[in-house]
Amino acid sequence: MPVGTLATVKAMSSQELHALGCGIILANSYHLSQRPGPEIVRLHGGIHKFMKWDGAILTDSGGFQIYSLSSFRKVDDDGVRFRSHVDGSYFFMTPESVVDLQQQLGSDIAMPLDECVGLPSEHAAVRLAVNKTYQWAKRTIAHKANSTQAHFGIIQGGIFPDLRRLSALQITELGFDGYAVGGLSVGESKADMQSALSVVSELMPPVKPRYLMGVGAPLDILEGVALGIDMFDCVLPTRTARNGLLFTWNGRYNVKNSSHKNDTRPVDESCECPVCREYSRAYLRHLYLTKEILGARLLTIHNLYFYLDLMRKIRQTIASSMFSAFYREFKDRWDRRPCCFES
Repeated sequence: MPVGTLATVKAMSSQELHALGCGIILANSYHLSQRPGPEIVRLHGGIHKFMKWDGAILTDSGGFQIYSLSSFRKVDDDGVRFRSHVDGSYFFMTPESVVDLQQQLGSDIAMPLDECVGLPSEHAAVRLAVNKTYQWAKRTIAHKANSTQAHFGIIQGGIFPDLRRLSALQITELGFDGYAVGGLSVGESKADMQSALSVVSELMPPVKPRYLMGVGAPLDILEGVALGIDMFDCVLPTRTARNGLLFTWNGRYNVKNSSHKNDTRPVDESCECPVCREYSRAYLRHLYLTKEILGARLLTIHNLYFYLDLMRKIRQTIASSMFSAFYREFKDRWDRRPCCFES
């Protein structure tokens, strides 16, 4: 899912996302509650009409902001008291108000309020967050009775296998429409992330969607799929594009590299994206170094195409029982050339 926090995937129009084959994006209900506000979105008939997007939309609850905006908030059993990062005004988020907010926005998949703690954290602190997430999840289920949205439960537990197992058992018993793994990619090692996923994957219902929140490096996606994950989101493809780093089937490409100054080849000769079909490495480098807006747009188009193409190939190889071979070949290529073209 490309990330469109404020009802826009940066540098992209909804029509361009469709042309790349995107079917679902992510937006953030906390940020949209601050700007432009749910009343304005509702005035337009919901978030789809507001941003002219007829694909699916998943809205995050704002639970991650409890972690990332820690200096602005206070958490208790009732919910989260926030000071807006926009204007400093006070407001209160509860499991119920988060359901109502996402109903106002009109997304297709809504996430409940949860508590994500940073790592490293003590076992006792993570256990408290697991319990709070469970209590809030029960309140979400009780309040969403009239909602037409799909609701996913969020499994927490840090890097502790016993807490991951506890949270998975608690959340899956509530009967959500899908299940998400939260609280990873917040400072833990890759080995710890894979260990936590291994525990959780055995306990999530196999017939419902499984979503790994905020994880999006290409190898992390493949490793997540190997452990049973279906859905991912991350700002990585769009953010790195704006900083001159592209993803290719041969590794990562640094558009700033001086060796590309006179290079007439595309970034990736095997890529079918509109950027690789039309533009040279030298031109993209020129646009980036001169800070032309078109440069950010073209680099973003390439990275999003690569990610969506990666997901297409994953689906195809799963359907043909060739995923394991595809995973090994991709990993071997990236392990041998993890920073391809970088200076």
